[in-house]
Amino acid sequence: MNANSSGDDPKVNSSATVTDLHEAIRQRAEEIYVRSGRISGRDVQNWAQAEREIQRETTAPPGARRTAVVVRVNSEDYIGEYKAESSEGYTPGEFGAGAAVPVRFEGDKMFVRRPNGRELETRIVKKTT
Repeated sequence: MNANSSGDDPKVNSSATVTDLHEAIRQRAEEIYVRSGRISGRDVQNWAQAEREIQRETTAPPGARRTAVVVRVNSEDYIGEYKAESSEGYTPGEFGAGAAVPVRFEGDKMFVRRPNGRELETRIVKKTT
């Protein structure tokens, strides 16, 4: 089944990390844009929301941070949380917003095929239409 896809702790002390942080915010803003129905003219609001979310994620104490992916299957969005420590190196942004990705379901689990061929195992925490 193919679906459409829609978070580490950067320190702002190197230009590479600043670039990574900027890219994470850019990708999150794009995800927000797609999730909210591609409403034009909300660039600044989407960017500000993305900054808040990324800031909250990067300053949370280890173990307190929740990580998730949003996947659209047949007009339904599935939010799957995963444990960063057992994600086999998954990094947010591997899936481009709106990209087709293979996904399979087993009970409350959602397995998303990553570009490297591995699967990201998630627990479905929310389903929306």
